[in-house]
Amino acid sequence: MQVNSQTRVLLLEDWLRSTAGTSNAPSPAVTAVSAQSILQAWAELRDPSVPSSDPSRLVAALQTLDAARYSLHIADPQAKLLLFLLSSDPPVPPNSLSFVFRLLYFWLRKTARVSPSLVNSAAAEISRILSSRPQCPAMSVLLLGALIATPALEFSYRRDCLDLLCRILELVQLEEEVVAEVFAGIGYALSRSDEPYFSKIFSFFLRVWNRGSPPPSVYYGLMILSLLEWLVMSFIKLRSLEKVEVVCGELSAAKWEARGYAPFAVSMASAGFLRAFRLVPATSRVRLSPDMRNSVEGSISSVAGRVISNLDGSLESSHLLRCISIGLARAGPVSFSAPILLALCTALLQEIFPLGNFCRMAVEIQEGSSGDFVLEKVKRHLDSVAFKEAGGITSVFCNQYASADKEHKRIVENYMWEYSLEFYSNLRTVALVHRGKHDELLEYLEKVAEAAFLMIVVYAAEVASQKLNPKSSHGIQPQSSVRILIAFSCIEYMRRVRLPEYTDAVRRAVLTMQENAALCVSFVESMPSYSELTYNQGLFALVGARYVWSEDEVQTARILFFLRVIPTCISLISASVFGKLIAPTMFLYLQHPNEKVARASHSVFVALMSSGKDSDKDERLDLKEKLVFYYTQRSLEAYPGITPFEGLASGVAALVRHLPAGSPAIFYCINCLTEKALDLCKEYINEDADVWRTWEGSLETCKKVLDLLMRLIYLVDIQVLPYLLKQLAEFILQLPEDGQKVMLDELYAQVAESDDVTRKPVLVSWLQSLSYLCSQKDTLRNHPKNLISPSNTAVSMNGASGQILQSML
Repeated sequence: MQVNSQTRVLLLEDWLRSTAGTSNAPSPAVTAVSAQSILQAWAELRDPSVPSSDPSRLVAALQTLDAARYSLHIADPQAKLLLFLLSSDPPVPPNSLSFVFRLLYFWLRKTARVSPSLVNSAAAEISRILSSRPQCPAMSVLLLGALIATPALEFSYRRDCLDLLCRILELVQLEEEVVAEVFAGIGYALSRSDEPYFSKIFSFFLRVWNRGSPPPSVYYGLMILSLLEWLVMSFIKLRSLEKVEVVCGELSAAKWEARGYAPFAVSMASAGFLRAFRLVPATSRVRLSPDMRNSVEGSISSVAGRVISNLDGSLESSHLLRCISIGLARAGPVSFSAPILLALCTALLQEIFPLGNFCRMAVEIQEGSSGDFVLEKVKRHLDSVAFKEAGGITSVFCNQYASADKEHKRIVENYMWEYSLEFYSNLRTVALVHRGKHDELLEYLEKVAEAAFLMIVVYAAEVASQKLNPKSSHGIQPQSSVRILIAFSCIEYMRRVRLPEYTDAVRRAVLTMQENAALCVSFVESMPSYSELTYNQGLFALVGARYVWSEDEVQTARILFFLRVIPTCISLISASVFGKLIAPTMFLYLQHPNEKVARASHSVFVALMSSGKDSDKDERLDLKEKLVFYYTQRSLEAYPGITPFEGLASGVAALVRHLPAGSPAIFYCINCLTEKALDLCKEYINEDADVWRTWEGSLETCKKVLDLLMRLIYLVDIQVLPYLLKQLAEFILQLPEDGQKVMLDELYAQVAESDDVTRKPVLVSWLQSLSYLCSQKDTLRNHPKNLISPSNTAVSMNGASGQILQSML
């Protein structure tokens, strides 16, 4: 909001309400009134017999005009009539006085040029009435403030109004529904008052909360902030810099503590002061001096220090933390202060993202209960100003962190990483307990969690830029990389969008971790163990027999993060660590029903197969060969239902490429693949040619396995090739004639396109032999004993192709 729009505010109380958001206090009612009713009401007021003969008609007429006040234009003649009613004898009924005052207020604020003499007369009459019988204190404050702020009012009358206002303020009881009116009256008065009145009124403004009614709240704090913003902007426009200095002096830490001002009011007033200068246009020559800025920022810091030193969980502490954080979000960047940094951190974790409290309340919902109480509480929080300002508060917090000293950076990092761990455990528990029972509650809890996720990511990106940046003046601090990655694993479930901050933080952390084996091991050790993943006694007590590890979505998201990061540093993880900590989890999640998760497990296996480390070369090779047997078994037993073929294919290709030639594990894998292919196509043995040409139904999954076996022809070592060809030949010979033709056609096409000069001659001879055997299959089926007889095969071969054929037979 710019300066010119600030100073054009006509009705300050309405603007204060709008900037403060919602409240429990009722908003002023506005009723549609017809033009005829308005004309009739003015006529009633002009009738000299009405006040004395029928006061109820007078009250009704005033009430009609008051209801239409926002659409009324009250000119000087109407104002004279209202003043006449105030001075009439007998006087107007007491219950009509607030209507008259409010109509006069609207005349003062909505009339561009009021008559100076009429303004002076109004001031004199109002002073006379209120001096003898103070009534309607809230409206009296509002009207007196508007009179004081009117430029046409003479000095003597302004002084009388200020005297009267100060006396009324000492007596006024601040009630919820009139706080905006009282604040507006104070704001008007402060805009045109000098000492000693300015200090008296300002002191009341910041001290009235000590009376206990109404209690301090964020809503009233935002009114205080907005009023100071409006007031200081007015001074800036009028170049009343001496008044700006007076405000700064009143807000100084020494003065507010000595005078007993309410801490929350001081923090919000100081934020409003700073915000006013933040909104000053670049073209303005008015700037806040460093001394004044330091003084006002010091006041916020002193309030923050007070609340941090006494975090007793009270409502007062909660309001203070929220007010400090919201105020700073609107005020903009401030100089580093340790109390401010800690207050912002505490506010974010306890007040703005109280996920732990909400989850604990949700878990405590009794079986069969609706949980509406918790749901409404979460909904109210999502609608709160503090939650809506979370982005701005996080930005200020990160700016404070960037400027903090080493010790305070360490403190807030510990708080944030601990919060991330609690984020995971709390969200996991509540999701397991209430999934399918209180889905609406989970939906709203996840909205809080998603916002908390964004906050943690933005903060972690700032930590990464500070501690994992080679260009940083402090150098790289490697341990931060592990803590960032562990934190991200805990919040991975809520990652719904791509964020550059997330990508940058992960990239920096992974690059740093790749240079230090100890960090990689530390990261792997933070991953939940196999026993934790499949059975947790605490969770079992809550969900009982319903717990299924593959349905634990929050845990799955965390493990998926580990499965994606581990391949980037696999070469730094020893074989013993992999076998003990990673392999059980990898094998478990190979059969996770979510394809994305299962594929990530295959990627970890591929990374292991392709990794090498001189220091434990033999141990790693031994581990690879051992794992292949169970990998093949576990992958194929879940194919095609769960195991993604792309993951299986990449795993098989990796083990064939990277295990030593002739490894028993390779032979075992080929044998298992052939058996799986045969098992998948058993029911189609007697189908017609069309089925085999189109590979429909389960044949499609069989076709994929066969394609993989045919691809291995060009991947396996020449020592393994004869066995692979033997397995393929045995499989093809068991197919019906149509299936054989299809397979042979594909093999011929593949060999024809091959440019492998070493294997091609062997494959051509093998295919010729296999074709012959297929053509003789009916004859051989009638004479099974002659199947292996060389004389009956009528095939004369030598060299490698002859050996291959012999191995087939």
